[in-house]
Amino acid sequence: MRTLHVITGLGTGGAEQQLRLLLRHLPVHSDVVTLTNPGTVARGLTADGIRVVHLGMTGNRDLGALPRLTKFVRDGRYDLVHTHLYRACVYGRFAARLAGVRAVVATEHSLGESRMEGRPLSAGVRALYLAGERVGRATLAVSPSVADRLVRWGVPRHRVHVVPNGIDVERFAHDPALRDATRHVFGLHRDDFVIGGVGRLVPGKRFDVLLRALAHLPDYVRLLLVGDGPEEQRLRGLAQELGVVRRVVFAGERPYLSPSGRVGDPDLPALMSAMDLLASPSDEEAFGLAVVEALASGLPVLYVSCPAVEDLPPDLESAAVRVPGDPESFARQALRIVAARPSGRTPSPAAHHYSIARSAEQHLRLYGAALGGSDPRVRE
Repeated sequence: MRTLHVITGLGTGGAEQQLRLLLRHLPVHSDVVTLTNPGTVARGLTADGIRVVHLGMTGNRDLGALPRLTKFVRDGRYDLVHTHLYRACVYGRFAARLAGVRAVVATEHSLGESRMEGRPLSAGVRALYLAGERVGRATLAVSPSVADRLVRWGVPRHRVHVVPNGIDVERFAHDPALRDATRHVFGLHRDDFVIGGVGRLVPGKRFDVLLRALAHLPDYVRLLLVGDGPEEQRLRGLAQELGVVRRVVFAGERPYLSPSGRVGDPDLPALMSAMDLLASPSDEEAFGLAVVEALASGLPVLYVSCPAVEDLPPDLESAAVRVPGDPESFARQALRIVAARPSGRTPSPAAHHYSIARSAEQHLRLYGAALGGSDPRVRE
């Protein structure tokens, strides 16, 4: 089976890193086209032996990208095309059908109640999305919450299939030696209590809430923000205004796997080991991948919205606590965890529920059905 994955960009984002991890576990030939931004994950995929092609799209209205992508799909003689993220879903679905590929599936990674990938859910966005969806064969939703939103949008229920994101639980296992080394890199003391925030520095992630909460916490509590984005300078200014700037570490964009593998170049699992608590103040998530990764690292978690936790089977417990989205609530709950100083870091059973091997198996089953022209069914 020859498959082509089309994605909007390959910077260090959740959907992008999820694609890389998935391709490591799918036993099929796969190439990747990125419409824009062949960033960190593109280099990682190339290192994994995956062919990555940059289409060079200049914007949402670069209509010349459609014939270029159509020609690439046709010349590649792909059996199946799988699209990821809004722009790639629109252009990729149409290009695949124009190239004669009927087995077209898409993953919806980031549909919220009012936003998709940061853009407002306008009537135009919805109409274009639904027009592209009709030429595909199936849409994968990363959580039941996203599946319900797709159906409310107008996607037929029988075409929506829940295939949750997956993680490599072993990669996130807590490592005490790596914890000390990573803290040294970022100037964090052994006795500091470190609250982590992971994600793009954009308004929707609401990391300003964590800065305001930090102002209510003791001086030995530090904040480690992992990610970059357009909000960084505003957040730095707010930290200065609140008088907590010396207690905040901006770690920048960090890959799922370190390109160099050196201790002095910490990747995301190493940063999770360095934390004592993960806080997720975003009030609108499609899945909540960072929360699941934190649970795999044995961290307690405070969150506002996380379908990955909320959609768990009732018999699975997690160390994640839902809190209101105000700074005072985060500070109050963080103080409770600081006082307890949890010892021992074992993966939560909830993390094992989201195994990447299980996710890859579900993808393969859906691919086979899409190629056969039947209604795909996956075991959830």
